[in-house]
Amino acid sequence: MALLLETFGEDGNTTGSLGSGQAEIYDSTRLKLLRGRETMLKLVAAHMRERQNNNKPLVWVDIGGGTGWNIEVMNEYMPIKSFDAIYLVDLCDPLLQIAKKRFAAKGWTNVHVLHQDACTFALANWPKDGGVLPGSVSLVTLSYSLSMIPPYHRLLDRVDRMLDPTDGLIGVTDFYAARRNAGLHEESIGGVGKLCGWLGHWFWQMWFDLDHVDLSPGRRDYLQYKFGTVKILNERNNMSIPWIVQIPYYVWLGCSRSVNVSAALEAFEVDSGNSVGNYSPKSTAIRTGLKRVPSFRQLEDGMSEDSGVDVDEVVQIGPPNSAFHYHSQTPWRLPYSTNPVHKEFRTFIYAFTWEDPVEDMRHLELGKGDSILVISSAGDNALHYAIAAGPRRIHCVDMNPCQGHLVELKLAAIRALSHESFFAMFGSGKLDDFRNILDNELSLWLSSAAYQFWSTNERAFDKSFYMRGYSGWALRITKWVLWLGGALEDAKKMCNVDAIEEQERIWHSKMRPVLLSNWFVRLVLNNPAFLWNALGVPLAQRRAFLNEGSCYEFARDTLDPIASTALLKNGAYHYLLCLLGHYTPSSCPAYLTREGFDALRADDFTRLESFRLHTESITNVLRGMQPGQLTRAVLMDHLDWFDPGSLEVEEEVAELRRVLLPGSTVFWRSAARKPWYCEVFERAGFELTPLGVRAGPERAIDRVNMYASFWKGVRKE
Repeated sequence: MALLLETFGEDGNTTGSLGSGQAEIYDSTRLKLLRGRETMLKLVAAHMRERQNNNKPLVWVDIGGGTGWNIEVMNEYMPIKSFDAIYLVDLCDPLLQIAKKRFAAKGWTNVHVLHQDACTFALANWPKDGGVLPGSVSLVTLSYSLSMIPPYHRLLDRVDRMLDPTDGLIGVTDFYAARRNAGLHEESIGGVGKLCGWLGHWFWQMWFDLDHVDLSPGRRDYLQYKFGTVKILNERNNMSIPWIVQIPYYVWLGCSRSVNVSAALEAFEVDSGNSVGNYSPKSTAIRTGLKRVPSFRQLEDGMSEDSGVDVDEVVQIGPPNSAFHYHSQTPWRLPYSTNPVHKEFRTFIYAFTWEDPVEDMRHLELGKGDSILVISSAGDNALHYAIAAGPRRIHCVDMNPCQGHLVELKLAAIRALSHESFFAMFGSGKLDDFRNILDNELSLWLSSAAYQFWSTNERAFDKSFYMRGYSGWALRITKWVLWLGGALEDAKKMCNVDAIEEQERIWHSKMRPVLLSNWFVRLVLNNPAFLWNALGVPLAQRRAFLNEGSCYEFARDTLDPIASTALLKNGAYHYLLCLLGHYTPSSCPAYLTREGFDALRADDFTRLESFRLHTESITNVLRGMQPGQLTRAVLMDHLDWFDPGSLEVEEEVAELRRVLLPGSTVFWRSAARKPWYCEVFERAGFELTPLGVRAGPERAIDRVNMYASFWKGVRKE
């Protein structure tokens, strides 16, 4: 880092004119201005621990490191003694003197301070002609220094040569001022929230230019072109006047573009039938047989493009792959680019899944060799299938990227956290210090897009996670209505009784008069805005159940049988969550139990490896699959979202028939007792069986009973 008021020499580095008095107070005056440094260090440490190779020396170069603040703070996340050598490179001698005193006080003999130019510095054992030793550095960091070095092409080219091509990482945090997106590639690496308004773009460029800090987009664009993006976070620094003064800054983590991405290629192309991002041709994977696939190949000295090299062995130079390719060795999330429809989803609709997975498993006949497609929702049922049957592949599909972010977070938390912390997150809905846990423990397993989403929503687990999202409004309104009706304490009692008879008594005498009151049904349950924003019920689905009765009748038939079906205390966890706002250890989804959690982690996390998360429509996902690639599909109530006669339903059912093996099954639920699209399945060659149809308020078809019918379709020859 370099002081903003420094002047620059012709080499583009600070001239060292900073006075010793200024150097002494440098760190204290920059704490609020230079945000993102600790986040960058935590991300670097989390990913370095996973990539660390004991057979290679661990070498870190901090370019523009000034006072050594980065190195001292890094010790909190990754012991400095674990590095074989650390080099701090800067041209400002007063700052370097502070660094030397800092390191001497710590007794760190492996940290070396270099008063050298960022573009010409030399490390021990490097060539004496000014070149670098290729692949000799494990980690390079640039903390608010990239924007202050004019010859950035030269610098980044040099970093690329010195960085370990297999396990090396580069971390950057800096200011920026972007007016427009660089296109699909920018979106594919997780550029959410990058754009600045016209005024901010102009103002910050001019303001920082006065201090010789260049915020033109070329630096960041070249950085993201030269290296593969692992994580990216776009933020605003509200250091002085919140919501008015917002200085844009970014945190970026990357690696060499020549890193092995074959695991991602296999997941994206072979296993899931997707193209590899927006730029990489499919022929790359086919040509190489899914072996090590570098993103580019440098020509040897004296070699020209027409020098007779076999064209089948040369990978054309092109933009880097998406951040999904450079993710960890667990390619859960498949690549996607921003779609206009994504703007309709500010966050996830469902924080939990409504359907009863126990009832599903009674009919699915799922085995280890099966491949199943499900709606992502909150991932609860997909995790239940993984625990109960361990199928070979589970394709989770949702157009709302935030639902994918939620499923990713659950998978990452299962992978990285203890059961106690995991239950605190998704059972109790509260987790202290979530942001630090996100950076230090979970970030390694999250895609760049998911990491940025949860960084933005870092307060999601402060009080009650299940009050978040669209479905959180349903829980909030339910709690408010029960309080207004004087039944809030009765709701808590109902969740703790040991006998069905007592549960029924509380329902009929206390709860029912409030939740099925005329005013609540008329003003809330029959309100299209509430149904969509709180329950995720679109207009087409609302019309489906109103065609067969009134809103009151639908609510009555849904809720009345629940009290006599299963105890909320130890089984009917869907409604316990609605009344309490959290689960309990005795009443929760299978993935939250100790047994379920351990099953998902067993055999080196084999069950977690089965997940593939698609951010796309079901039809488009199916189009990318081969005939016979699926053996099961669970569509939930997804087809209720379409109006009768919809061409989209015809296309989806046709694709299901093509992709499902003969004899395979598809399941769906509906708010209607006989949904219109049953005829579409029959015309496409499916044999249908109603597994449960509500006939009134006397009997529930499962522990949730939210839908009027449950269907099975068998794909005939």
